This record gives sequence, C-alpha cells and structure tokens, in this order.
Amino acid sequence: MHNRHAWIERNDDGTKREVRVVKSGGTWRFQAKGSQEENWTYYDEPTLPDLEQFHDVLFRKYQRRRASHEDVLWAEREITRIRNRS
Repeated sequence: MHNRHAWIERNDDGTKREVRVVKSGGTWRFQAKGSQEENWTYYDEPTLPDLEQFHDVLFRKYQRRRASHEDVLWAEREITRIRNRS
C-alpha cells in the first residue's frame, strides 16, 4: 500500500498550492509548494488546516480500502493534540 498522499488547493488569492504527505520509517512528512515557488517547504509539524485536509483524504481512501485505519486514527489523534495545545 502506498503511503503517499497529495492534493492541490487554491489560496485566497487564487494561486495553487500542492501539499504532499509521505510516510517513511513510521513517520509522516508534510511538504507544500505554491505555484509561484521553486522549492518545497518541509514542515516539522503540519498546520491544522493541512492536517484536517489530510484526515479527509485519508478517510476517503480508507473507505475505498486504499489507506489503513491506523493512519486515519493517527491523523485524528494529531488533530486533537494540536487543537488542545492551542
């Protein structure tokens, strides 16, 4: 099963932003790049909106048996942890 997930979203100013999430060695790595940027930005900790979108992507894939339930639960725990910290 691939542990790579990506999506494209539009910012408020209409520019595109691509987000990629890759699981390697048991940890998730988030990266993003705007359409005007040359280099990817890597995040030690994802933003809450990116994490919520990632959960949505994972959940839809889980329903089609393309993602594991453990990964969906991980995203839910991370969302709860970040929300409680704020």
